[in-house]
Amino acid sequence: MDRRQLLGAAVLPLVAQTALNAFGSKASADSLERVGNMNQVTQRIIETNGIHLNIAEKGSGPPVLLCHGFPESWYSWRHQIDALAAAGFHVVAPDMRGYGKSDMPAAIDQYTIFHLVGDMVGVLDALQAPNAVIVGHDWGATVAWQAALMRPDRFRAVVSLSVPFRPRGKTRPTSVMPRTENAQFYQLYFQEPGAADAELGRDPRATARNMLFGASGDGIAARAAAASGGANAGLGMVPKGGGFLQGSGAPAALPAWLTEADVDFYGAEFKRTGFTGALNWYRNIDRNWELLGALQGAAVTVPALYMAGDRDFVVSFPGTDQLLANLKSFVPALHKIQMLAGCGHWTQQERPNEVNAGIIDFLHSLPG
Repeated sequence: MDRRQLLGAAVLPLVAQTALNAFGSKASADSLERVGNMNQVTQRIIETNGIHLNIAEKGSGPPVLLCHGFPESWYSWRHQIDALAAAGFHVVAPDMRGYGKSDMPAAIDQYTIFHLVGDMVGVLDALQAPNAVIVGHDWGATVAWQAALMRPDRFRAVVSLSVPFRPRGKTRPTSVMPRTENAQFYQLYFQEPGAADAELGRDPRATARNMLFGASGDGIAARAAAASGGANAGLGMVPKGGGFLQGSGAPAALPAWLTEADVDFYGAEFKRTGFTGALNWYRNIDRNWELLGALQGAAVTVPALYMAGDRDFVVSFPGTDQLLANLKSFVPALHKIQMLAGCGHWTQQERPNEVNAGIIDFLHSLPG
């Protein structure tokens, strides 16, 4: 596969001020205790790029900025915050634009990649930090890659979980997304406001529970067993007239990496905010492609680390194997690619120890 074919093959991925203010029900008591157990993790609202973002932070030292994906929260970094702070870093995990206690602009066009990168530059300004290492997962990984590409002066290194750097293709991303007579790729289903917002918001806790299990290594393995080896058959496809949430959902007993308290936290957040702000990121995929024309062919030049689970559905997207094999062509300072056996999409939540060790080793390898 040559460079031109490689570019065309890649499909873009998926990807309060205190904890007490976030919850009003007894069902969330365990979540409160879990947040409180992360000693000295503070939350505050900052002004950035014309909006307000909620940030969770801990530690002192060189700043490390953690960008979550869909449909998540600063809380998706709960296992990293303590570890990175203990390793000597100032850890900052925002609720990204449209999520949690951060602002959710009404207009769809307020969620472009330039807005999202601008938000992260504004976080550094609010912290009075000249630069930071940026870490991202899922959509947050896309933000991290683009931040490193656009502003290497502010983002001195990048760590990406799940989603590799994808150079700008030759055509609008939605034009090459899978669609059949009977089904369409989930990102196409997300494009039109209304249906997806209502479906995901009908029972936010059930949505979070089923999505977290379904895209995990455990969920992929269960699906493979049920399909006699067809692990990814139809994965990510939404039947016409149907919805995104399919199948029997998560089992009664969750895998060890996910607790009911974790699900409570996500459920409470999305019950309060809905999913429209999060879905608006997808509704700018083609607009982002238009806006990024000036960066066609540009490489990410800062030091980089890529980590993903070998059961992550993003890794199974058409062309991703070739993209990873050639990633150093687009990211010349790539430190390494680390694949985590048995891990699915929720990299830092499913494999916190390995992710923490990988990030800390990478941070210690950086100059200065």
